Amino acid sequence: MTNLAASPLQATPTNALQGVIRAPGDKSISHRALILAALSAGRSHIKGLLTADDVTHTIDALCQCGVAITADGKGDCVVEGVGVVGLSEPSDVINLGNSGTAARLLMGVVAGHPMEAIFTGDESLRSRPMDRVVAPLVQMGASVKTARHGGLPVMISGAMPPLPITYRLPVPSAQVKSAIFLAGLSAPGKTTVIESLPTRDHTENLLQAFGAEITVEKSDGESHITLVCQPELKAQDVIVPGDPSSAAFPLVAALITPDSKVVVRGIGMNERRTGLFQCLREMGADLEIDPVRSACGEPVADLTARTSTLKAIEVPAGRAPRMIDEYPILAAAAACADGATVMRGLSELRIKESDRLTAIARGLSNCGVQALMHGDTLTVIGVGSDNVPKGGGDIVTQGDHRIAMAFLTLGLAGKKPVTVDDGSVITSSYPGFVDDMTLLGAAIADLT
Repeated sequence: MTNLAASPLQATPTNALQGVIRAPGDKSISHRALILAALSAGRSHIKGLLTADDVTHTIDALCQCGVAITADGKGDCVVEGVGVVGLSEPSDVINLGNSGTAARLLMGVVAGHPMEAIFTGDESLRSRPMDRVVAPLVQMGASVKTARHGGLPVMISGAMPPLPITYRLPVPSAQVKSAIFLAGLSAPGKTTVIESLPTRDHTENLLQAFGAEITVEKSDGESHITLVCQPELKAQDVIVPGDPSSAAFPLVAALITPDSKVVVRGIGMNERRTGLFQCLREMGADLEIDPVRSACGEPVADLTARTSTLKAIEVPAGRAPRMIDEYPILAAAAACADGATVMRGLSELRIKESDRLTAIARGLSNCGVQALMHGDTLTVIGVGSDNVPKGGGDIVTQGDHRIAMAFLTLGLAGKKPVTVDDGSVITSSYPGFVDDMTLLGAAIADLT
């Protein structure tokens, strides 16, 4: 939803984006590293932490639960862990802003503690459903009361001990899977999650890094992921890789603007997060991947993008879990491609920070690009390599950071400037977006 103190931004058509930037810390990993460090015994040092609003809400929530956290605001953070069941009951309601990840993961944490907590958030977060995470936590013995629509505010009372369960995910969701495992840390025996499509495995990777026992078995095309009860996790030094979802914006900007070459360093390349890069390469993108190291048990690479002639592709529904956050920027790339790009299996986009599916289609239409919705399928009719989008659109972000950044990126490649109604929402995931894009040569102006 648009903030009363909205800060409109305008992107003006730009040529020759050039330069080197570093990807901001991965948002998904930042949340999880903080939570697991808090549940460990001893002092953990986290480097490369994302310094964005969503992550700050997780820090504040953990502090309300008795965890001492010192952050320098530049990505370095020290967490004094209290142990697997060492959190204290908060004395006040915990406000998580617009962070759905923080809400769902922390509900899992509380479900495994002998404590009660109330979570709320901004208007956008309060409108998002929480039933998917509530259902397994109730099976584990937690008491959960939601608002009438099944969302926040939520009051949750943990079970002690929670019950170990075997839970088959009805839809792919790394957040639900993670909540179950966070509750399962104090459940006697084994807690198992079954998934038919692979989802982000950052929680599993980090749990192992902190000393947890995790096994994965394949059966009939499904993965059975099992966590053994952990009476203690061990503090760790963690280096957070760069966020591929954020790096996508400057990379796509380089692909669709003339005479451009952009390098983004330090991007996490977990295979369950690289669906967008696969799509872009299938579209003919000149996208060079240079592996450099590993962090948090995951590969890290520098990516170089050069101006490219893109062609339309079909994106299968099964790829959605690997790129669910990247469809807005893929749509911007598709708008500049030759032909009709078809993206299937996008129902999850309707319950993100906004109804992203509708927001993408309306935004493209406002910029002179034909976009068709049919059920959970989006078709983008690209203007072709011999043309550029008309642009000139006024974009209603609905409080959604990725919608804002995607259309500012598209505005760099159009005939006319593109304006988003509120650029302040970008701080939830990529506070340095405008600065980084300006460094590369983009023209993005604050209209306040």
